[in-house]
Amino acid sequence: MSIAVSIVEDDAQVRASLARLIDSSAGYRCVSNHGSAELALQEIGKVRPDVVLMDINLPGINGVECARRLKPQLPATQIIMLTVYQNTEHIFNALAAGATGYMLKQTPPAELLAAIKEVHAGGSPMSGHIARKIVQSFQRQTPISDEAQSLSPREAEVLDLLAKGYLYKEIAEAMKVTYATVHTHIRHVYEKLHVRSRTEAVAKHLGQNRPRRELNSVS
Repeated sequence: MSIAVSIVEDDAQVRASLARLIDSSAGYRCVSNHGSAELALQEIGKVRPDVVLMDINLPGINGVECARRLKPQLPATQIIMLTVYQNTEHIFNALAAGATGYMLKQTPPAELLAAIKEVHAGGSPMSGHIARKIVQSFQRQTPISDEAQSLSPREAEVLDLLAKGYLYKEIAEAMKVTYATVHTHIRHVYEKLHVRSRTEAVAKHLGQNRPRRELNSVS
């Protein structure tokens, strides 16, 4: 069955280009596209896509707020922010609003399709530039929680790679283990961190390792 995708993008040319890419690729179909958050909030619920590609800089309601309002309506729908912004604050806000992935608009088509497939399968894809910015912004300056301390070295390594935006297959290759072993480690991470999804685990990990000065600045 093909992955149903909706697009929320105010630039008509970009929106049409994304729709063509999705509809022309085997295993994907564009079920709707919207030029504003307001239209998306009115119409996406009718088509219930598997994945939404969401721009941040929209006229009126921005993409982060749109994601925040959409997620309670469509909890099974995964949202990928597709934007030009590499600002760390935008990334955190988008993840907190319910986004599951964060990709840059200059992402090559094949990588974007792979990100849609990965997020649909339970992953949390991020562009390499985004993953690097997140890693650079986290110093281990806050006390390590009891939950984090309970992770084995291999589980901690898996969680760190998840936070860097690695796909499950890439984690298996990096750690020289099987795909099934990665899933086992991830299941144990969920249990120990008391989370139910990869996104929650990564968010908890990122929040744990966020610099103290940055936490203070947004409190």
